[in-house]
Formats: sequence, C-alpha cells, structure tokens
Amino acid sequence: MVLENPHGAFETPSKSTSRFNVPAIPEDESPSARIERLGRERPSAFSNLWTEIFCLFGIIMSQFLTEFFVSGFTVILPPLARELEIPQASRVWPATAFSLVISSTLLIFGRLGDMWGGYPVFFAGLAWLAIWSLIAGFSSSPVMLDICRALQGLGAAAFLPTGVMIIGSLYRPGPRKNLVFAIYGTAGVLGFFGGIAIAGLVGQFLHWSYYFWIGAALAAITLTASILAMPYSALANDSRKKVKMDYLGAICIVCGLVLTIFSITESAHASSGWKTPYVLVIFLLGIMFLAGMWYVERNVASDPLLPASLFAVKSMTPLLIALLLLYGTWGIFSVNGSLFFQNVLSASPLQVVVWYIPIGVVGLVVSIIEGYILHLIPGHVLMIISGLAAVGSQLLLALIPPGGGSYWAWIFPSAILSTIGIDLSTILMTVFITTVVPSSQQGLAGGVLNSVLQLGVALVLGLTDIIQSDMVKDRGLEQSYKATFWFGVGIAGASLIILIIWGRIPKAVSSLTADEEQEQASSS
Repeated sequence: MVLENPHGAFETPSKSTSRFNVPAIPEDESPSARIERLGRERPSAFSNLWTEIFCLFGIIMSQFLTEFFVSGFTVILPPLARELEIPQASRVWPATAFSLVISSTLLIFGRLGDMWGGYPVFFAGLAWLAIWSLIAGFSSSPVMLDICRALQGLGAAAFLPTGVMIIGSLYRPGPRKNLVFAIYGTAGVLGFFGGIAIAGLVGQFLHWSYYFWIGAALAAITLTASILAMPYSALANDSRKKVKMDYLGAICIVCGLVLTIFSITESAHASSGWKTPYVLVIFLLGIMFLAGMWYVERNVASDPLLPASLFAVKSMTPLLIALLLLYGTWGIFSVNGSLFFQNVLSASPLQVVVWYIPIGVVGLVVSIIEGYILHLIPGHVLMIISGLAAVGSQLLLALIPPGGGSYWAWIFPSAILSTIGIDLSTILMTVFITTVVPSSQQGLAGGVLNSVLQLGVALVLGLTDIIQSDMVKDRGLEQSYKATFWFGVGIAGASLIILIIWGRIPKAVSSLTADEEQEQASSS
C-alpha cells in the first residue's frame, strides 16, 4: 500500500507507458515529480474537461439516486401507507427492502464488474432502477410495493460498486482523485436532501406516485449521459478475464444477510418477539449461512468474493467495522430522526425539508474542502473528527427537551454534525480502499465499501426498530425514539474508539498505483 510514500526511486522509460496510458515523461523530470504531476492531471482517457465532467455526472448521479430512494421514501411513506392500507407493523419492509437487497448483493455485482468490466453492469443497473421505479409508481398493494422496492435495490447494487470501480480505475492516487471522490461523496448527501425535498413537495401537492416517477426520470437522464460520455476503452484489462464468480460464496452471503436482518427486523413486530418460532428459526439459518460463507471463502473458493488479501491490508477490518457503525448512525438520523420530527414534534413534510437544508449546504462545503486537504492532513485525524461528529449528532437528538426546544440549538447542529460524521469517513475510506487494491479488484473495492455502508443502515435500523417498538408500549412515542438516539450514541462511541486505536490512514498523496507497485516489485 502506498498513500504517502512513493517508494523513493521509480525508474521509468522516456516514452509513454502503454500499460498505464500515461503521457511521455520529460527527460529532466524526476520520478517523484512525475508521480506528483500525474496525480493532479486529468486522466488521458478524457479528451477534454467537458468529457470528464459529463462522465463524472453519470457516476455522481448514481450515488444521488441511491440516497434519493432511501431518504425520500421515509417522507412519502405515511400518505402511501394510508392509501395502500399498510399496517403499522408492516411499514418497515418497504422502507428497508431497498437497503437490504443492496447490502446483500453488492459483492456479487462488484465481482460481475471485475469479470465483465464496469460499464455494462453500471448501465444495466441504471436501466433496471429506472424501469422498477416507474413500475413502483403504479403499486396497488403492499406486496407489489415491497417487490418493486426490492427490485429497485438490485439496480443500485449493480451501479454502486461499478461506479466506484470506474472512478478508481480512471484516476491515479493524488489530489485530483481525492477531489473527485469528495464530490462523489457529496452526491450522497445531496441525494439525501433531494429525496426529502422532492418527497415533501410531492406529499404536499401531488400523488405519492410522482416521487417514484421523478426518480425514474432522473435515472433515465443519468443513463443517457453515462452512455454518451464514458471512455469505453479506458477500463480494458486482460486480468479481469481470469476472475470467476464464486457461486457458493454468493449464495451463502445473500441468504445469510437477508435471513439474519429479516429476523432481526421481524422480531420487533412478531407476536412473541424472539420467542416466535419462525423468527428464531430464520435467525439461526441466517447465522448458519454466514458461517458457511466464512468457511467457503477461507477454504473452498478459488476466487473468493472476499479475498484474504483485502483484509491483509493494515487496519482494514477495524476500519470497515467502524464505517459500518458510523453509517448506521446516519440511518438513525435520517429515518428515526425524520419520523421523530414528524410524529413527535408535529413537523410537516415541508418543514422537515427546510430543516434539512443545512445538510445539503454543509455536505457540499465539507466534501469539497476534504477533497483539497486529504493529501495534507493524516487520515487518522479526519477519521477521529468523523467519529466525534457522529457522537455529537446522536447526543443532541437524545437530549432534545420535551416539545423540541429550539431548532437552532438542537436539530440544526445535529444535522451538521451528522453530515460531517459520514462525509469525512466515507470519502476517505473510498479513496483509501480504491488505492490499495489493483485494477482487477476495483469492483471488489466498490462492492465491499458500499456493502458495509448499506448493511450498516439495514442492520442498525433493524435493531432500533426493536428498541422503539418495545419501548413505545411503556414509555410512549417520544421516549421510544429517544432510546434509539441513545443507542446511536453508543454505536457512534464504539466507532470512535475503534478509529482512535486502529484508524491510522496516512495522507492521500500522489503515489504509484497498486498495479505499478506490483509491477515494480516483480521486476526488482
């Protein structure tokens, strides 16, 4: 792994290197100066700045769409549930099906990207999302809605890892890559706010179906721009042909995650909770499949979905655990927080939209600033700041006085801190993981990263649903939501401790790519 130190001497030929498609090297340029220059230049795959902008627009919008369909659905759910007559205990499923399907299939689509190249999988995911978003707007029953939401998740699971893969393969380690991934991370925050804003306007003035149809239109526009702008020859890599699908591992991970999270979420609404026989049986089956996945990946699969080499990178495992917990706190803020504002503080959908405006503004500013400072400030410092912000956000929600108190004293700073908490960590981890893996595993990098994020949301929301459902009977609605916020304080604190001890990510400076490191090592 090289993020901070370019290994000193790096012998290079005087002509262009075809394998890495870099321009000719001036004879008087030192190796370190060359690496620094390439880390700042526009990739040669783009003929001009406009092709780069439109290519990035497609990838960035894919991140926007994912958060759009997570956050906005929470706002549109109350009128939708009334019309489709969805019982209170069943409303959790259309809300979580999207993230659950994404988290359980991301590694599979990441592997398909490594096998077939990123572009076809990315395009197919956008097209699939557009189709099922359009159909979701015509839902006439809870079952149809649940199916549409789950199938929407398959589209996002296809384009999320391959989007990261395309960026990671096009850009060398350095300031330009840092800025691109910072903008990519901002799109998630803007998608969160955009989903809430559009859902709020739709809920106030239109039928709920328009929320899905607007999302379908945005997906179609994104697909069109992506097809027209992306440099198709840039990701040619013969090593991908050698990668095979780990079918047994894929079956185990999908079944294990779906069954485990389903049982956790369902236990909150089953007649006897965890004592309900089918809940316990499903949970045990899920654990068995996850144990099977661990065995298969370590002992059976020739091309495992989760290769041991990824976790051999220093601090990778604790960093991923910390990121899972951090993104889980974002799920608490975005879902439980939104419900708390509407159901307890009696905020209208449009009022919630206004309250969340700082999220979009601060998210944009923080992400761009981070893109410019990743090569200047050690990642360890930024990760600790991220953990502290997540703790502060959850603590403010947990301590809101009865009646809500002042927006500017409680909700406003909580929204800002929550944005900082996820922005700093996810952008930094995206740059880190796509830098330490070779081009043949960029799909794996995108799959692992996004799987951790989406799994964090699905798992933590399942646990908070148990807490809220259990406490509302005895403590009332307000205190039941407060309990979920205190739970958020706990997991954010655990994440902070992990980051303080193990989150030692260096500065993201210009350096050799992972492929160049391997080539240099083999030739020395």
